[in-house]
Amino acid sequence: MNPENLLAALPERRGLDHLWRSLPDARLVGGCVRDLLCGAPVHDYDLATPEAPEQVMALLDATGIKVVPTGLAHGTVTAVIAGRPYEITTLRRDEETDGRHAVVRWTRDWAEDAARRDFTINAMSLDRNGQVHDYFGGVDDLAARRVRFVGEASRRIAEDALRILRFFRFDARYGGTVPDGEALAAITSDVSRLDALSAERVAGELLRILEGPRVLDVVARMMECGALSRILAAPHLAPRRLERLMATGAPPDAILRLGVLCDAPDTGERLKLSNGVRARLDAMRQPGFLTPDASDDDLRRALATTRLDWLMDGVWIAQADRLGRADPAWDALRARLAAIPHPVFPLSGRDVLEAGGVAGPGVGAVLRVVEAWWMSEGCRPGRVACLIHLENAMAARTV
Repeated sequence: MNPENLLAALPERRGLDHLWRSLPDARLVGGCVRDLLCGAPVHDYDLATPEAPEQVMALLDATGIKVVPTGLAHGTVTAVIAGRPYEITTLRRDEETDGRHAVVRWTRDWAEDAARRDFTINAMSLDRNGQVHDYFGGVDDLAARRVRFVGEASRRIAEDALRILRFFRFDARYGGTVPDGEALAAITSDVSRLDALSAERVAGELLRILEGPRVLDVVARMMECGALSRILAAPHLAPRRLERLMATGAPPDAILRLGVLCDAPDTGERLKLSNGVRARLDAMRQPGFLTPDASDDDLRRALATTRLDWLMDGVWIAQADRLGRADPAWDALRARLAAIPHPVFPLSGRDVLEAGGVAGPGVGAVLRVVEAWWMSEGCRPGRVACLIHLENAMAARTV
């Protein structure tokens, strides 16, 4: 897109114009400028400004703009206009970095602020007149589908090792077929720096990589430079299995792709994922996945004991492992599975007691007998039929 037309391409200008009346020297920065240049949708507006954060808050407050001090230590406040947030950060320079955190000082030098950003395509800014300010060749790099670190790659990585993973994520989306050689060399040399990152930060970037474009290319490059084996259990990595999953047409689900790429039992713990995600990954490692020859009774039995979304995971994995390509029979299986109402065993312990049972462990035992029969019948018998079977089961034993 022609830089002169960038502001005209913004879907909503009133909020920005309001901000620029209060902060005329502020500029749009980072990802929103990059996405405007390549014609991609812009979802978030991030701005930078030479004024110190306290001055920013005073100027916005004076014009009636709601402002929230969301990160004063880092020079960041958030303006809210018509319910939409605009993150505004004071220009900064790094005084000290330890690979994870930085001590910053305010500056009024735009080039100095841009120099602390990760990649050239993320270091551009756009002022209220529609002029793009590009200190490191980001416009040319974006046009050439080239993702480069700002300045020396090894120095950028030393400042924050998460940039290793960010490189792969951005290269997948904005890069070409051949990645930047200096970047890959620096990553390969400094890949051990990933060990010092928190699991939460690593997981956040890894999942964004797995749900993004060109996943197989990215995974291959991450394996070649040793990055993937630093964050996942190397003996359990199966890129070929991930390739087979993607060949089936499975959805771009980061957790599904993660579970197929690495079936190590400690993946969820290693990445500090939520308990719900860990349970889902555990379910992916269980045997006995459904296949197209399953009857409706088989599907009901599966639904009675397992969540639908976990069963869908299992069907995609089984299709990948057994077939490794798209197939209408497997699509039909998923459609059948989604269409069947979730079966619920119609009895409870109260039914046993009302039928003359005695409170205690025997109640659960007789319920399990009836439920096993219900499951064997494909979860089809209703409450009346189950009550009759309960009476028969109780007659056969003392409850």
